[in-house]
Amino acid sequence: MATDATPKFQNRDFRAVQQPPDFHPEITMVAHDGLQFWQFMVAGSIAGSVEHMAMFPVDTIKTRMQVLGSCPIKSASVSHALRSILKTEGPSGLYRGIGAMGLGAGPAHAVYFSVYEMFKKSLSGGNPNNSAAHAISGVFATVASDAVFTPMDMVKQRLQLSSSPYKGVFDCVTKVLREEGFRAFYASYRTTVLMNAPFTAVHFSTYEAAKRGLMEVSPDSADDNRVVVHATAGAAAGALAALLTTPLDVVKTQLQCQVNILNLVLAEHCYALEYAPRWNL
Repeated sequence: MATDATPKFQNRDFRAVQQPPDFHPEITMVAHDGLQFWQFMVAGSIAGSVEHMAMFPVDTIKTRMQVLGSCPIKSASVSHALRSILKTEGPSGLYRGIGAMGLGAGPAHAVYFSVYEMFKKSLSGGNPNNSAAHAISGVFATVASDAVFTPMDMVKQRLQLSSSPYKGVFDCVTKVLREEGFRAFYASYRTTVLMNAPFTAVHFSTYEAAKRGLMEVSPDSADDNRVVVHATAGAAAGALAALLTTPLDVVKTQLQCQVNILNLVLAEHCYALEYAPRWNL
């Protein structure tokens, strides 16, 4: 026969404690990974700088290949461009302009993460899984960070060209200001934003979709905190976003290198590519 066992667990000595009138319980939100806002900014700035520095040789090869539109040789393989740089300039040619990258990448990524966090907080409505809010916040962050990074990106690309007439970052900045004016530093800003804004939106959307897809395919071995899930989803998102925005990246490079004195540089660059041994990938 079933009986109600509830009275056995009741203790009349336990009484509710009256809270003071000024007591207001609040839910405290713990920052992701235990980091505060400023720590995300510093971490993002360092991560962005390390990423750009590590990939700088690849970026140099990309820049050299993108300026071929002004050259009789309309295309060259990656290995062909690499061979040309190593033959005419040595390994140091792959790192020419890295100082400008270092000066621009840190502040630009600090601005990116601060603006991103600000808009994400206001647009997400307290929902950490709001992909649309993340994408829109990324677009706003891109517009702001590109305003900081574009001048140094222009200096970097001019220094990356073969036989660049500039001796270094300071020399390039002073000569451009004197000969072309301040507007030359932002000649490609609109194109850069038109490229990076959709890049960010596509990247965030694809990243979230790929991450959810990986977790659905193998829920036992994949979870949101595994490095392999983030790496695979990030690689897929980056590849798709780059595929869609590379044409605008070529336009950006052409705009940033548009100056009469660089025609001589392009001529020498084309000559080096023409007579460098061709390696196929």
